[in-house]
Amino acid sequence: MKLSLQPSRLLATGALALSCLLPAVAMDVGGVKVDDASTVAGKELKLNGAAMRQILMFKGYAIGLYLTEKKELTTAELMALPVDRPRRVALHIQKEINSDEFGQLFIKGMNANSTKEEKAKVINQTGKFGEMFAALEPVKKGDIVTLDWVPGQGTVSTLNGKKIGETLPDIAFYNAVLRIWVGDNPVQDNIKRALLTGKN
Repeated sequence: MKLSLQPSRLLATGALALSCLLPAVAMDVGGVKVDDASTVAGKELKLNGAAMRQILMFKGYAIGLYLTEKKELTTAELMALPVDRPRRVALHIQKEINSDEFGQLFIKGMNANSTKEEKAKVINQTGKFGEMFAALEPVKKGDIVTLDWVPGQGTVSTLNGKKIGETLPDIAFYNAVLRIWVGDNPVQDNIKRALLTGKN
């Protein structure tokens, strides 16, 4: 008996095959293309949300948060994700920033969103984090900084794909970094909303 596929099924089959060949779709964030997927520790992560950070009147960086599963969540739920799940923050730099200023922006954001007890727990790692950025050349437009949580290792930072600084092992430190953007005093309210809900 001869089998035949109806046109609608042929179309669906062809579309599925074509989708497997297409590159990852990028989200436009203020004119910056932010990939909708990324890979950390061998696992594909999905873009949970992205937004543009304004520094005074200038675009500072586009930021994207990548998780193993795309979903709306609260800050508390993000902080409580299992430590065996990788995650990533990617910063697409849009304005040259000298290393001292860049490092201070991180430290200021962490201090504004951590209690005295939380800061005390990660003080050594925070110091190393600040020193790491202080040792860099100025970051320039087009540079990409990633801050990854790698299960079994810790916080791994890269600049344009090259590791910078040392691995910082405590999940409490990685969560302190995340709170820069999603804590009670985020650097920008719409960034918190975008990263947690995917809505700008």
